[in-house]
Amino acid sequence: MFRLASLLLLLLVWELGSKIAGARLLPAPFEVLVVIGSEARSGALFINLAATLGRVAASFALAMGLGTALGMLMGRNKTIDNLCDPWLIVLLNLPALVIIVLAYIWVGLNEVAAIGAVALNKLPNTAATVREGARAFDASLDEMARVFAMPLRTRIRHVFLPQLAPYLAAATRSGLSLVWKIVLVVELLGRPNGVGFEIGIAFQLFDVTRLLAYALPFVGLMLTIETFVVQPIERHVSRWRPHQV
Repeated sequence: MFRLASLLLLLLVWELGSKIAGARLLPAPFEVLVVIGSEARSGALFINLAATLGRVAASFALAMGLGTALGMLMGRNKTIDNLCDPWLIVLLNLPALVIIVLAYIWVGLNEVAAIGAVALNKLPNTAATVREGARAFDASLDEMARVFAMPLRTRIRHVFLPQLAPYLAAATRSGLSLVWKIVLVVELLGRPNGVGFEIGIAFQLFDVTRLLAYALPFVGLMLTIETFVVQPIERHVSRWRPHQV
């Protein structure tokens, strides 16, 4: 009920803002809805949403896989941690725009450069989060695994992953919100399709209505994934934690 009231209030403020600023600067909600319907009927909206989602999924999976492996190694091995920590700090502080532009210059205006640039922006965040989780492992469980000579696969499944799950959930939640924003920048700068590309076209034409017509459905889609996929997974893996009163 409160969320619905909040949404209605947002629409009301939007409508009032449109009347004050003018339709050219801030089109009314109905005008944006009309363009969304037109783009959906032509199929262009779904094609561009699918292209962007594909890049989000590929770069997110790549960053999570490599970042988790690197974070585990850094958290479990002091030598590797000392060796990789400066690189991790550099990547954490290097602007995403710099990585994207360099990737396009060095690799070319293609999908490999686009997905690689996004993954490289996300990887250090995942590695840093997982490293903290690996450092927090229970030493007694490690000792038990060694005493019973557990195979590596069994140790990962029954000893490492349960302890690492909350950190992986946190990395997933923060990473997804970061990745889709960077994907839009990648598409704006060097891809021939996707939501970011369409937003770039709308910016060049100063077409705020079209810009919102592509931005809002994508934001809504990502919020849906966050609400019905990411948050339930995070609650599930963190269910063992005591609830705060």
